[in-house]
Amino acid sequence: MQKKLIVLFIMVMLVLVGLAVRILYINIVSGNKYEKKVLSQQKYDSKVIPFRRGDIVDSKGNILATSKDVYNIILDCKIINSEEKYKKASIKALTSCFSDITAEELEKILKDKPASQYTVLRKRLSYDAIAKFVKIQNDKKKGTNVKGVWFEKEYLRSYPLKTIASNLLGFTSAGNVGNGGIEGKYNDYLNGENGREFGFLNSENNLERTVKAPTNGNTVVSTIDVNIQTVVEQKIAAFNEAHKDEAREGAGSKNTAVIVMNPNTGEVLAMADSSSYDLNNPRDLSGYYTQEEIDAMNEEETYDALNKIWRNYCITDTYEPGSTIKPFTVATGLDTGALKGDEHYFCDGFEMVGGHRIKCSNHSGHGDVTIEKALMVSCNDALMQMVRSIGKDNFCKYQGIFNFGIKTNIDLPGEARTSNLLYKVDNMGEADLATNSFGQNFNVTMIQMATAFSSLVNGGYYYKPQVVSKIIGINNNTVKVNESVVQKQTISTKTSDNIKEYLYKTVSEGTGKTAKVNGYSMGGKTGTAEKYPRGKGNYLVSFIGCVPALNPELVIYAIIDEPNVEVQSQSTYAQQLVKDILTEVLPYMNIYPDEELEESQETVKEDIPQESFESPESTPLEDPQAEELATQEANAGENVPR
Repeated sequence: MQKKLIVLFIMVMLVLVGLAVRILYINIVSGNKYEKKVLSQQKYDSKVIPFRRGDIVDSKGNILATSKDVYNIILDCKIINSEEKYKKASIKALTSCFSDITAEELEKILKDKPASQYTVLRKRLSYDAIAKFVKIQNDKKKGTNVKGVWFEKEYLRSYPLKTIASNLLGFTSAGNVGNGGIEGKYNDYLNGENGREFGFLNSENNLERTVKAPTNGNTVVSTIDVNIQTVVEQKIAAFNEAHKDEAREGAGSKNTAVIVMNPNTGEVLAMADSSSYDLNNPRDLSGYYTQEEIDAMNEEETYDALNKIWRNYCITDTYEPGSTIKPFTVATGLDTGALKGDEHYFCDGFEMVGGHRIKCSNHSGHGDVTIEKALMVSCNDALMQMVRSIGKDNFCKYQGIFNFGIKTNIDLPGEARTSNLLYKVDNMGEADLATNSFGQNFNVTMIQMATAFSSLVNGGYYYKPQVVSKIIGINNNTVKVNESVVQKQTISTKTSDNIKEYLYKTVSEGTGKTAKVNGYSMGGKTGTAEKYPRGKGNYLVSFIGCVPALNPELVIYAIIDEPNVEVQSQSTYAQQLVKDILTEVLPYMNIYPDEELEESQETVKEDIPQESFESPESTPLEDPQAEELATQEANAGENVPR
């Protein structure tokens, strides 16, 4: 019996010890959670203490998005009505401090809601607006009888620079929900957790309060330089204003867009297009439509109109790149060994491919050209001969290596995938391969082009593009770092060096002269893509380049979709835009001139279409897949959720 009692005693003790350990564990791990749950079940007063959403700053620490304190005026009608002296003093103080609050309004509220302890009188006032009333409340003489009025603090999202980087930043809606851009992509990092103030009765039936402090959101540090971003947006706006023609309907173009990147890290320094909007009032369409047009819109039409200005053209829209693709074709040939670099081609103004007469940019022909000169003068004929040697297997393989058709996975929502807008080996005909070699009949996005081009000129290294460098916590601790990631090597260093030499000659002596900033070496390629339907005179013109030419610190890509001019097929519009931007940006970035200044620079205009198609009977080439591409191009990015 004694042994049994001892065993029983030991078992009971073990159970008690286990229970104590379990209680201790729950208290340490989940104590706060259960304490909140218990306190929230009390029937006494309790209120939410909102968290502050984190800031978004540029690479230099300049604030792009922040949350500022605002206050709601709350009435406790039960207390105010409890004594006449409280009622008179509170009404007098409110009407004297707030010009839009009348005694009649207050009397009606107190009469209609006599027992209410939470009535919102005014919302989102600044501290300056309530300071006079707070001073009266704190005055021991004047504020003695001012009762039942208190201020509920919350935060209002604010964008100090208004329209700057609007499509890149995105905005927030009710409940601190990020919509688009960095606000949407990094929503979980920017948001914190609400706190709470609980009121409850203790063991002696006295009312006590417990405060669970809120956890504020983190600060997101972007790679964007607000000064570069501002210059880019100003130059886009200047182009649109200079080419605005009401008779031709619209601003300077259907869309004008620019990306500036660091080719050695993948960091985006600036990204902008024509459709900017005020982030503090993102649903305002008055900058794009008349009030009559806005009033006539139904809900779906309003959403479509807003979606057009909210979307980020640089990552959501697709288009045919035109001759800016030629360096990639040449790089493919050199890297696979299909081209040795010393080849010569004869351009007579056209090539007969698959029964079709496909013209060169120079209908009279360029004559004998090397690979280098083919890029310098943008010769379609030579490129079609090169790609015949490269073959469709290698061409399609390297399109994949350069990530055409594949998302770059930039840290922004809404990026378009273009895999269905490219030919595959099994459905690519001779004419398709020929036209693809100079950038027609397949689609890309701007971020695909800028990122792939960076690998062409940085030694062959493909960096994942990014717009955020790190996340900083509320105690200035680093929560997360977005390291620069080399995802693959697209081409060899030797091929990259050759391409840089060719691109340097293209700017210094070829079709890209207009883009050159005096005193700086620069490499680049022009583009003039004829849009569907062919033969209608609609073009997308572009320029992509790097500075300095042989050791690039910056890549810039500009496109102008249907410039608002009589003759659209001139890449000089995009080149001039690039030059205007770089003239201000290069000195700011401390990129110093590396060439002697020239007294004048000759301008070479690429003023004829980059390609046209004719069959032997001079009838247009009908390409069902290309027609499908054009339709998908027009629709791409239209329904990006925001």
